[in-house]
Amino acid sequence: MIELDLFFEDGTRRQGRFEVPLVMGRAPECGVQVSHWRVARQHLRISRAEDGFHLDDLGSILGTRVNGNRITRYGPLKKADEIVVGPCLFRLASQAVHSVTVKSICSEGSPAELGRFNTQEFEKPITLEPSAFSHDKTVLAKTSKTAPLQSKALKTVSALLDRPSAQHDLYTTAVESSFNNVKADPNALPLVPQSVLAYQELRQELRASLIQAFDLRRNDVDSLSEAALKTQAQACVAELLDQRQLPLSAVQRNKILKLVVDEAIGLGVIEDLLEDVAVNEIMVNRFDEIYVEAHGQLSKHLLQFSSEQAVRSVIERIVYPLGRRIDEASPMVDARLADGSRLNAVLPPIAVRGASFTIRKFPKKRFQMQDLVALKTLPSPLAEFLRLCVVHRLNILVSGGTGSGKTTLLNVLAGFVDPAQRIVTIEDSAELLISHPHVVTLEARHANSEGLGAVTIRDLVKNALRMRPDRIVIGEVRSAEAIDMLAAMNTGHDGSITTLHANSPRDALSRLETMVLSANAGLPLQAIREQIGSALQLVVQQTRLANGRRVITGVAEISGVESGTIQTQQLTRFDACHQRLSGAGLRPAVFDNASIQPDPAVMKWFLQA
Repeated sequence: MIELDLFFEDGTRRQGRFEVPLVMGRAPECGVQVSHWRVARQHLRISRAEDGFHLDDLGSILGTRVNGNRITRYGPLKKADEIVVGPCLFRLASQAVHSVTVKSICSEGSPAELGRFNTQEFEKPITLEPSAFSHDKTVLAKTSKTAPLQSKALKTVSALLDRPSAQHDLYTTAVESSFNNVKADPNALPLVPQSVLAYQELRQELRASLIQAFDLRRNDVDSLSEAALKTQAQACVAELLDQRQLPLSAVQRNKILKLVVDEAIGLGVIEDLLEDVAVNEIMVNRFDEIYVEAHGQLSKHLLQFSSEQAVRSVIERIVYPLGRRIDEASPMVDARLADGSRLNAVLPPIAVRGASFTIRKFPKKRFQMQDLVALKTLPSPLAEFLRLCVVHRLNILVSGGTGSGKTTLLNVLAGFVDPAQRIVTIEDSAELLISHPHVVTLEARHANSEGLGAVTIRDLVKNALRMRPDRIVIGEVRSAEAIDMLAAMNTGHDGSITTLHANSPRDALSRLETMVLSANAGLPLQAIREQIGSALQLVVQQTRLANGRRVITGVAEISGVESGTIQTQQLTRFDACHQRLSGAGLRPAVFDNASIQPDPAVMKWFLQA
């Protein structure tokens, strides 16, 4: 015998015990029948050897995947292995209380109901449909009218359902265990232990039932407003909870209702994480593994999605209204939420462990320079220096690693532009929110399913030159658009600002050279360096420290090209031990401009050794 946990794309999850050798496929004679176009008639065979269970793909077109890799033969099977056959993911079952199955309670050719009951096995193989499963007594009674049940199975199941609290004792234990961890705040979300599988199943069943109920009622979801849709969904889930007669308190009931409704029509368990101002980033590695970054520290969150399909639904809910595409043919996407937060999502087969996404939250409060000074991102004299550089139209490059705060600094610097000037922003995914009255925002567009219609950042930079911009702000330069950006900076568009990924100001210039070379413009390296030397005046290095703080660790002034090398002058020095930035004892060349009158405190800060 082999015990398997089976998960389906519609959110259902069941556990079964089967005779070995076991064949899974679409054909009626298969031990596990999965009726789906992605499953072959005889798709997979599980056999037993001395060292354990082995898998054999039986020549299916779409194949069998183990831990994300396509296999023809695999073994021995381990408990951590995840096997995907069409819409079904299964693995060796973990031991759980009350976890046994009815192998078949239906007559020949009728689909069986797979339930979690302590009963003996029967002769016929089970048939698994990737649709809603139920072990409710009323459903069993209804099934018995259309498909005669074996009398022995019916008596056993009915006796179990008639036992006091038999239908829900597993759920009750799980839910009580979950909500024992609720904080003193009655509005706080429960901390759900990962081991509470039944709690997950309850949410899966409610979500599947909600979707089924909306389908049966033939609701025109598109015609409903968001508020009306949420109201109807809440009423439907409340009705489903009433039918189950779970012994829940009002707080527990409301928590479950909210989680199910959010997952079905909202953004699931991350709804509250998005509202939590302490959370900066949300990382969903798979449906049951969520990490968050709060106060600069990474930690695992105990809330989970109910299923793989729930994660996919959230991703689709975000990207499709934006005209972005994500599917097996195009399994990666960058998008943004309504509040400007940035999303990156990845689907199988690229994501081996299942659908995954990362959300970098956009702060609800727009940072000003005084906020960055208060957070000790930079000292006050340097803040005044950067303001002067923007006002007097120096071209600035902000470099740094992922999550170091480049975009935040870019927003702040662009806010110093004269209100009488016109700013054109160019981004791959629009997320800049500049405090300025005259801003035009351009966003790149990816190709459609036919590979047509793409509009690159380079196309947008070329077009921006015809839009009478006073300043061009590029969210991030990544490749060939760098040459057009330098051309803009060298042809009268002074005061432009952009960002790129680099570990230091010198590395940033080297990366910029590489990007220009990738444009295949045929320019010699010397010409490229001369373009960079004349286009840029300042490089600001932003860094995320090990303790989570985001600070400016370097400011370099570009003073031209000499002997084929771009000359830079380090204006600051960063003390890693004390995490403090100070002047390097050099006078910035920008102060040689007679029109710039620096504050004496700023000059003193730079000249201190």
